[in-house]
Amino acid sequence: MVNLGYVANVIEDPDERLATLQDAWRLAREVLVVAARLDVDRRHWLGPNLGDGTLTRLGTFQKYFAQDELTEWVNEATGEAALAAAPGVLYVFRDAVRRETFAAARFRSRGRQLSIAASVDLYRENSEALDGLMEFHCDRGRLPRTEEFPQSDSLVSAFGSVRRAARFLRGLVGARRWDDARRERSADLLVYLALARFRGRPRLSELPQALQLDIRSLFSTYKFACSTADTLLFRAGDAEAIDKSCRDSPVGKITPTAFYVHESALSRLAPVLRVYEGCARSYLGAVEDANIIKLYRTQSKVSYLEYPDFDNDPHPELHRSVNICLRSFKVKVRCYESNRPVLHRKELFVDPSYPRRSVFARLSAQEERHGLYSHPSAIGRRQDWDKYLTAAGLGHRGHRLVGAKSSRPSIANIPA
Repeated sequence: MVNLGYVANVIEDPDERLATLQDAWRLAREVLVVAARLDVDRRHWLGPNLGDGTLTRLGTFQKYFAQDELTEWVNEATGEAALAAAPGVLYVFRDAVRRETFAAARFRSRGRQLSIAASVDLYRENSEALDGLMEFHCDRGRLPRTEEFPQSDSLVSAFGSVRRAARFLRGLVGARRWDDARRERSADLLVYLALARFRGRPRLSELPQALQLDIRSLFSTYKFACSTADTLLFRAGDAEAIDKSCRDSPVGKITPTAFYVHESALSRLAPVLRVYEGCARSYLGAVEDANIIKLYRTQSKVSYLEYPDFDNDPHPELHRSVNICLRSFKVKVRCYESNRPVLHRKELFVDPSYPRRSVFARLSAQEERHGLYSHPSAIGRRQDWDKYLTAAGLGHRGHRLVGAKSSRPSIANIPA
C-alpha cells in the first residue's frame, strides 16, 4: 500500500503533481491512498492566488480540490475508478475483486443475532456446528457450499444434509426471523449494485466468489439483480418516493422538511432511503465523527451531523455539519462554536435494539410529563434550553430530571 497523504496539494507545478501521483501508483502493488485538502478548507487560508492554488499566510503553496475534481484527476492518472473513503481521501485498488469487496462491505447491514432455545436436545448435541450455520446464514442470507463451511460433515452426519439442518434451525428461531436475514442481505446487495452504477458497475467475474454466490442465490441471475437495482436507483431520485419512505419509516425522527437517523440505524431504513444516503456517501466517503444523518424530504440534499458523546449526554450539542447537494455536488461545512443546537427525544433516532434506547425514552417521557416540549421552537439551542429548564426549576443528572416536585410543576413562568 502506498499512502500519498496531503502531498499532491502542496506541489505547485501541475506536471510535477501529476508525475508524483503516477509514480506513487506505479509503486502501489495493492492499493493507493490519496488524500488532499478540499476547497471547503480554503476559508482557513485566505491568501493570493498562485497558479491553480493559493499562497498561504506561511508562504507555502496549497492546491484546494473539489471532491469531484480530485476523483476525476486520480481516475484519469491511474486508469482506475477510485473509491471515496472520506472527504478528500480516495482508495485506488489494483485488483477489481478487492475493490468490490471493499465497496460491498460499506453497505452491509450490521446483521441480527438469532437466539435459540438451548433446551432442545438435538440443538445442544450439535450446537457448535448449528451456531456456525446460523451465523453464516445471518451474514450472507443463504446456505453455504461445502467448501465454504468446514462443519458441513458434522451437520450431514447429524441431519442428513446441511439443508435439513437449516430447516431445523428455521423451526427453532421462527420462519419470519430466519427469512428476515435473507431479505436484509438482498437489500444490501441491491443498495451496493445501485450505487456501483455511478463508477461503472463491475462485471460478475470481477466480484468476489462469495458475492457471486450471494447474487445467484438471492436473485438467480446478475442481470436480474442489476435491473432490480436500477429500478431502486431511479426511485431514489423520486421526491415523492423519498418523502413517503421517510413518513413510513419505523425508525428515525421526521420534521416538516427532513428526516434524521442515527448512523447505527442506517441499515434498518428502506432500501430507497439507503440508496439516497448512499449517493452522498459514495461521493464523499465516510464523514469522520458524524453520527446523525439528515435526509432532506423536499430537496436532494444530505447532511452529516456531529453530536459528540451522543450516548452519555442527555442532550448532546451539534458541533459540525457537512452538507452535500446531490444535484450540484457542492459541499458545505459548518462548525458551531457557541449556543449550539441540541438534540431531544434521542430514542427516535435509533433502532429499537440500540443498547441505551430505553434510557433515552424514559428521559423523554419525564420531560414530556413536565411540559418541556410545549414550545418546540423555544428549546432548539443550548442557551434557550437551559433557560427553559431553569424557569421550570429542573435540571439533569445523567438521563434523569432532577429538582422536580412530586406533582407536576407549573410551567406558567416558562418562556414561550
